[in-house]
Amino acid sequence: MRPALALLLPLLLAACTKPQSTLTVLGGSELADLKPILDDVAKASGVTLKVSYTGTLDGTEQLLSGAATPDLVWFSSDRYLRLQSGLKGKLLASEKIMLSPVVLGVKQSFARKWGWEGGKVSWKAIAAKAASGELSYGMANPAASNSGLSALIGVVAAVSGKGDAITAADVTTGELKGFFKGQALTAGSSGWLADAYVAGQSEGGQDRLNGLINYESVLLSLNASRKLKEPLTLIYPQDGLITADYPVILLNKARQPEFEKLVSALKSPDIQRRIMTETRRRPVNGSVALSNVFPAGLNIELPFPGSASALNAVLDAYLQDTRRPANTIFVLDTSGSMAGDRMEALKTSLLGLSGADTSLTGRYAGFASRERVTFIPFSSQVAAAQVTEIGSDAAGKAAALASLSERVAALNPGGGTNIYGALEAAYRQAGQAPAGRYTSIVLMTDGESNDGPSPGQFRRFYQSLPDAARAVKTFTILFGDGSSGAMNDIATLTGGRTFDGTQDLQGAFKQIRGYQ
Repeated sequence: MRPALALLLPLLLAACTKPQSTLTVLGGSELADLKPILDDVAKASGVTLKVSYTGTLDGTEQLLSGAATPDLVWFSSDRYLRLQSGLKGKLLASEKIMLSPVVLGVKQSFARKWGWEGGKVSWKAIAAKAASGELSYGMANPAASNSGLSALIGVVAAVSGKGDAITAADVTTGELKGFFKGQALTAGSSGWLADAYVAGQSEGGQDRLNGLINYESVLLSLNASRKLKEPLTLIYPQDGLITADYPVILLNKARQPEFEKLVSALKSPDIQRRIMTETRRRPVNGSVALSNVFPAGLNIELPFPGSASALNAVLDAYLQDTRRPANTIFVLDTSGSMAGDRMEALKTSLLGLSGADTSLTGRYAGFASRERVTFIPFSSQVAAAQVTEIGSDAAGKAAALASLSERVAALNPGGGTNIYGALEAAYRQAGQAPAGRYTSIVLMTDGESNDGPSPGQFRRFYQSLPDAARAVKTFTILFGDGSSGAMNDIATLTGGRTFDGTQDLQGAFKQIRGYQ
């Protein structure tokens, strides 16, 4: 290469590369699959996004409290945000980027058997199949995931026929209780829900689901992934559904020029085609022809409640009265290493779930009416299980929460760490769960096991359990000096998930509640 050209080349490359600006974004976890596309959007627009992922309720709380002050917000929907009076006037501009309705996927053989292949199915018909025990499905927790919230609001609006005037009473009808009788899998995110559905196919006796409620894009991606033993037939209820439109929302007026560049790039035909092809979400740019993987057009769009109080009442009614009651087992490390700040952090977390945390996320993470809560403290030895049944009436619930708070206060550190012996006790307890409950285990430890059974012995114990007991997932919390490898191994073996509580133990406990 000539010397002059060698000197000129960097200047030419610099001239062809747009200067980069970085916008901070509070975004939903559903956006993670857009990363390759956003990298190319950054090159085209000169706008790079630094995304902090969170759930809709948690993100809303951060915005209301001022804990987060991003340039942009980007959730799958802005409906919940716009109901918050504390955010009035702060959502400066909004642009829809892509579309994905929340629909039901049913195993092909069942759709054929029930005559649902033509698609003319109502939410009432779906509720009847669930009530009869024929339809068993997975759906994300409405208090943690927009797909779950959209499904809840959609089915209540459709079955009640009240549109945006739905109330808590509409959630507690026999039809709605029948619908949620069929929910056999829950999750705090739509992505983890899909992964758990896939994993359940290969676990002995756990391939018990024949339906999955999720975004259209997730269900189409599952069908295309070749990970399913049997494809899902997508059901678009004829009485309506709710569509995620993924609006990018500007909060920082000073960054409006970059916001406009970003939106222009995201809505360009090339990027919209890539979004459609790579993530199976529908384009909002009308010049982009819809792929034939999508049914032509969308059904009736159902409305959201018109106020935050109405929406909160619906969520409360679902959690306290309508959903399948939970059977939650907490395996709690009280070894000597938990003394001091660590034990105080554990107590604060559990007291928060027992009613002390009155924040927005604390309200929906707390122990619910009809829930069965079991504490199994452990150190060198495993303590006897402490079972608390939470009543369905206000007085019964208050008494149960007070009892739980007393049990939390009585936790005292000392001794070694018998993790696997405590887990064995938890699975024996899970095997005694009353019928009709959704059972899960939470393991919190700050160290490595130095007493009791080995990891290999626990694995053999777990694999010898009946199918129903092995279907119970363990959610592990990494804390203190705990081993990430050991926690991940336990979560993987049981189909659960590991949460990082090293920086925020209370936050980890609240996150897990979305999976219970």
